[in-house]
Amino acid sequence: MFAGLDTEAYDRQYDDRTLIRRIGRYFRAHGKQVLWISLLTAFFSGLNALQPIIVANVIGQLQGQENWSLLLGLAVGVIVIGVLVWVINVARQRLTARVIADVVGQMRNDAFQAAISHDLSFFDEFKSGRIISRITSDTQEFAQVSRLVTEIISQLLTVMILLVYLFSTSWRLTLGILGFTPLVVLIALGFRRIARFVTRKGFQVIANVNSAIQEAVTGISVAKNFRQERRIYGEFIEINNQSYGVNLRRGFVLSNVFPTLNILSGFATAGLVYWGGMSALEAIITVGSWYVFVRSVDLFWFPVLNLSAFWSQLQAGLAAAERVFALIDAEPTVQQSAAKQIELKGKVDFVNVDFSYKNKEPVLRDFTLHIAPGESVALVGHTGAGKSSIAKLIARFYEFQGGSILIDGVDIRSLDLHSFRAQMGIVSQTPFLFDGTIADNIRYAAPELSDAEIAEFARQIGGGEWLDTLPEGLNTQVGERGARLSLGQRQLVALTRVLASRPAIFILDEATASIDPFTETQIQAATDLILAQATSILIAHRLSTVRSADRIIVLDHGRIIESGNHEQLMAQGGHYAELYDTYFRHQSLSYIESRGSQRSSVEA
Repeated sequence: MFAGLDTEAYDRQYDDRTLIRRIGRYFRAHGKQVLWISLLTAFFSGLNALQPIIVANVIGQLQGQENWSLLLGLAVGVIVIGVLVWVINVARQRLTARVIADVVGQMRNDAFQAAISHDLSFFDEFKSGRIISRITSDTQEFAQVSRLVTEIISQLLTVMILLVYLFSTSWRLTLGILGFTPLVVLIALGFRRIARFVTRKGFQVIANVNSAIQEAVTGISVAKNFRQERRIYGEFIEINNQSYGVNLRRGFVLSNVFPTLNILSGFATAGLVYWGGMSALEAIITVGSWYVFVRSVDLFWFPVLNLSAFWSQLQAGLAAAERVFALIDAEPTVQQSAAKQIELKGKVDFVNVDFSYKNKEPVLRDFTLHIAPGESVALVGHTGAGKSSIAKLIARFYEFQGGSILIDGVDIRSLDLHSFRAQMGIVSQTPFLFDGTIADNIRYAAPELSDAEIAEFARQIGGGEWLDTLPEGLNTQVGERGARLSLGQRQLVALTRVLASRPAIFILDEATASIDPFTETQIQAATDLILAQATSILIAHRLSTVRSADRIIVLDHGRIIESGNHEQLMAQGGHYAELYDTYFRHQSLSYIESRGSQRSSVEA
């Protein structure tokens, strides 16, 4: 049942004291509101305890006499106390709801900030659906438990006030009530470990469900293309059934706490009712005092049982907080030694760099590469040669294990990443667009740009002809992840976005998908504009891009085996010439013309 529900590598075990102390820091920021909640809770508990005491005293005074005015006063007093309890409780609940909402909101902010601050290797290793679950589901669970805490505190205060009065009335009966308390508490504590375990597993399986849903929805177009709807539905059913089983087990454990404790309290109540009744008949205590004891049995056992049963729910809240804090405390792989801010000129140096992805074979070994400011370098090579890894290391998305990477002579590990990346422009192989208009996506890189400035940048690319192919130009809605646009159009938007940011270093990972000649011309025009302004690292898949580079670097298993321009490398007849014949030759004009001539001769 619990298979596949292992903890994440960044999960930690916190003891209850550490968790409570850390949770307290969030509430400490709302000290004034918490003080008011405490005062209102004290008044609420005092009035709840006062009601049975007043009734008991009046009953004592009414023994053997008729006093209608006293009865009327008692009725009015009970009504007034009830109204006051209601008013105070409404104010307390409203203030409590606001404070808890603020605390949970801040906790979510911290968790989300921690998540987006992690380097890309974190998201490669851990599923995004599980991360989302911690930020949403776990914080919501913590909020629900936090609301219960105020109720338990209120009930405990009521009990404490009643106990003072009961001791003054009959210490024997009071000790009888308290005598059963240790047994109840011990049994409740016995549920603690198993409750924490099943609760943690419950959160993990919900995270799996969220992850499965997200992956299915994100990849639904691929599933439909390969007619795999039934398969992803079957996979979801399997995960959902596991969630059903785990949460059923969790519910069984938690739901058995209260009935078990209730049996014990029933025996205690029966004993005290009998014992108190005998004491009243023998005139050891008054009938009014006996009423208070009978009334106080409910008032006493209800919070005690709630507290005992709540202990399991508290474990759920602590388990939720534990998972959220583990996400917040997860150590980033990319570590910066300083936060220097420099104006980039674009010089890039790899000096004897060693790099491998986590627990995998080395990608780069003793790798050295020098790129001059303003130079454009095309990286070519078979899949797995290390092209994308070089780009990711320059962007500081991953941590390298050996050597050094220098930007303008400064160790990349000492740069302020926010300032550094603000001077970079990156276009990935499958450009990501946010839901909104094309103008919104271009402005994403430079929020201060006006509509006129965005239009100016967009029309620098081929005179803006690509915009004329869109139904509403810059105001065209791109859809979720840019789904309403073709891959070529998405690339054009992404390139315009980079052009608007005026980067000092430009990284382009070209898409390999076929696009029409018009779009390819527009993409090359956009690329040429950026190449003229920035140091450029191009992971090239098009012949036009390769030829436009100042230098071509040929990679093989993380090593540079050839370097030069197109003509030089072709003259060498080495690995590049082989790649050209395999990947690029069919894109050349001479090849297309020769194929056309062959078709003509065949037809003739």
